[in-house]
Amino acid sequence: MELALLDWVIVIGVLIGFLIIGLRYRKAGSKSLESFFLGGRNLPWYIAGTSMVATTFAADTPLAVTELVQKNGISGNWLWWCFLTGGILTTFFFAPLWRRAGILTELELISIRYSGKPAFWLRIAKSIYMGVFLNAMIIGWVNLAYISLLQVFFDVSFNEAIAITFFTMLIAVTYSSLSGLLGVAITDVFQFVIAMVGCIVLAIVVVNSPEIGGISNLRANLPNEYFSFFPSLQSNNVTGSNLALSVGAFLSFFAVQWWASWYPGSEPGGGGYIAQRIMSTRSEKDSVLATLFFQVAHYSIRPWPWIIVALCAVYLYGGFYAETSPELIAEFTENPRLGYVFAMKQFLPTGLKGLLLVAFIAAYLSTISTQLNWGASFVVNDFAKPLNLLNKNEVLISRIVTLLLMLIGLFVTTVISSISGVWEFILNCGAGLGMVLILRWYWWRVNAWSEITAMLAPFLGYFISLNYIEPNISIAYSNNNGTFLFTVLFTTVSWLAATYLTKPTEKSVLESFCFKVKPKGNWGEFGSSDNKLGYLFINWISAVVFVYASLFSVGYMLFGTANNILICLGLMITSGFILFRSISKNKLF
Repeated sequence: MELALLDWVIVIGVLIGFLIIGLRYRKAGSKSLESFFLGGRNLPWYIAGTSMVATTFAADTPLAVTELVQKNGISGNWLWWCFLTGGILTTFFFAPLWRRAGILTELELISIRYSGKPAFWLRIAKSIYMGVFLNAMIIGWVNLAYISLLQVFFDVSFNEAIAITFFTMLIAVTYSSLSGLLGVAITDVFQFVIAMVGCIVLAIVVVNSPEIGGISNLRANLPNEYFSFFPSLQSNNVTGSNLALSVGAFLSFFAVQWWASWYPGSEPGGGGYIAQRIMSTRSEKDSVLATLFFQVAHYSIRPWPWIIVALCAVYLYGGFYAETSPELIAEFTENPRLGYVFAMKQFLPTGLKGLLLVAFIAAYLSTISTQLNWGASFVVNDFAKPLNLLNKNEVLISRIVTLLLMLIGLFVTTVISSISGVWEFILNCGAGLGMVLILRWYWWRVNAWSEITAMLAPFLGYFISLNYIEPNISIAYSNNNGTFLFTVLFTTVSWLAATYLTKPTEKSVLESFCFKVKPKGNWGEFGSSDNKLGYLFINWISAVVFVYASLFSVGYMLFGTANNILICLGLMITSGFILFRSISKNKLF
């Protein structure tokens, strides 16, 4: 597919703008490691929060939503909507603690929370595992989605798409290595606005096209189950309905996954680039507001334009629209993620094609630049620095590491074949780790061996379940997400045993940690007398209700009835009032 001159002007102009931002903040990002990786700890909440949202919006996100809707209707989005509970937990229970800790990276927390050689080598090992291995896998799956977009949109080969991806990554490396996190965060704001405008425009154009004829016609031409916000539950999902979830899968999503699994952007207790943005804010108040804004924008503002296009794609390419060619239907059935790109290609006129392509490039760049900066922070601050491998040129070394991580990520892109396979690996090999990441802030007895065990045990638990349990139990085990639940149980028992069988963290380290961070919870002789957690739970629950109610208010305005709209608006107003009063009364800020 060829773009018109106007489309190319839009694409090239925006890319040049991103490079100018990198040059603009080059000096600010070159002062020190703190400037390069945390923007000098001076980001206001709206910049840090928008940067969080932009980073979670990658090129693969609308494509993934399209696949979820094709398989399970709107309710399929509970696969990621369920993480809201953990995200709000981070907002009130952990964001102030991350900011108060005064550390450069999340892995530096290991050195101020634990003691001895286990803590030292845990920090070293996690810096390579997370900063290089997991980071490269994340970059790889984001690249695969971007490559799929390029192949369908431009009708290019895989090798040609790889070459374009390399060029795009060079742009991300250039501005992120020049300006550090400050330039990345500022660029994220522009990228998020561009990406959302593009997606909203696409949704309006497609749903109002002659082929669709508006939302009312879309509703009339698709089965009602596609518009249900909540999944249909079956005991073993053996009814043949692809819009149903088994009870076990439901429980793993809603009751377990949000606190048990490490997953990028939704780490239990914070972590990853979320913790990085929290630590980059100028105050504790900004850290909480940034994280709260992220949860609202991530779950309530962004999904519906994607979902509208996804439903249109199901109608157009899923066999419901009589004029669609059998070849296109077959291609969509085999790879439903591409339905979003088919809609872009079919309906966008000149100018808008360039706008939406820029939106996808912006979404891609925001994720890649963050992953590169975040990964480099681990390699430099948590691997090279503790081993005394740095010299005076710390920022220059950070820039070189950023480039090396890009090359590693590009190589991994060429050897992985399945985005869903990477997702499954990350979820299962982090199953059960989440509770340690939560409790290390609230229970003095958690030590370095607890985290080491929780990091290694999921690999063994996943292997045992996959190779020895699942083959010998009925299909219900697999349908009910038994492998994941077994791994969580195995990991939890393992790290609890390790905790009680090993020595606790040295008292001097615990005393220093409590004095600096002032955590609540069970800290024994070092605990604060002001240890009331009640108002934090009120904030947590009311904020969860508020975000879900606002999410469904928008959804019911688009697809529902007046009664549903009024109920959700009532819940949103009530929970918002309770949240505001709780924050004000308890002087959270």
